[in-house]
Amino acid sequence: MNPMLFLSLLLVPLPLSYLLWSFLSVDRKAQRAVRELLAQGYDVAAVEEQRQTAVLERIGYRLTPGSYVHKLDKLLSLAGRPPSLPLGRVLAAKPALGLCGALFGLFLASNSSSGIIKLVGIFVVLLGYFIPDLMLYSKGKERQKAMQLELANTMDQMLISVEAGLGFEGAMARAGENGKGPLAEELVRTLQDMQVGRSRRESYLALGERTNVPELRSFVQAVIQADTYGIAISRVLRVQAKVMRVKRRQRAEEKAMKLPVMVLFPLLLFIFPVLFIAILGPAVINAISSFSGGG
Repeated sequence: MNPMLFLSLLLVPLPLSYLLWSFLSVDRKAQRAVRELLAQGYDVAAVEEQRQTAVLERIGYRLTPGSYVHKLDKLLSLAGRPPSLPLGRVLAAKPALGLCGALFGLFLASNSSSGIIKLVGIFVVLLGYFIPDLMLYSKGKERQKAMQLELANTMDQMLISVEAGLGFEGAMARAGENGKGPLAEELVRTLQDMQVGRSRRESYLALGERTNVPELRSFVQAVIQADTYGIAISRVLRVQAKVMRVKRRQRAEEKAMKLPVMVLFPLLLFIFPVLFIAILGPAVINAISSFSGGG
């Protein structure tokens, strides 16, 4: 089979799956609100669309095991639960994308008897089904990394607020109002959990469960212990802020030590060959010309 034709067949399902995923993950709440304001009455199209989405969500719940639903819910929690991607919509998108991948894999298998093509068809089916998982995992990793980068500065800001006379919740509120990243959103959500009636311990534990950052989980445990045993929160914040700064410096030093190894392969593959051609090329050409002229 022609390699270019094989590569083109392999790249076809990726944009198709992305287009289908974009269609299923679009947020239609704002569109329905605009239609309702314009119509000022009963919107039959919006109700029918909501009914079809509910049917797809029920199908997704029935086809997905409970443990896997819990895993997807955890990925959504780490990704910040985007408003355009509720759990039901993700469960509805996975069978639809898997079906598209199966149809394309069947098309590949029917047009070729090669074993490699059949393996590619199976890979396309799995790729279509697990595209939402990969996107949520990637979004969650980026969000957790942003929280880890913001943590040290947020701890310093909370420490300054507490030492200035604010309570711990007031310091959290100030950090949440002044911040713009995912960590500020999580702090605001923790305060909202307290306002709706959850205990402080439960709210702090929920904050730790919504993240994979070890430093933030350590901070949550320290705050819970300080609240349980009556330790001064300013002392806990001072120690935690110092630890966060040390760990941030250690991560920076670790990345600096890894940098020469990461740069080595691009140097060997892309930069050194060009330098050798530029430096040794004229000498090689002159040598070839001399030997050919002498012969």
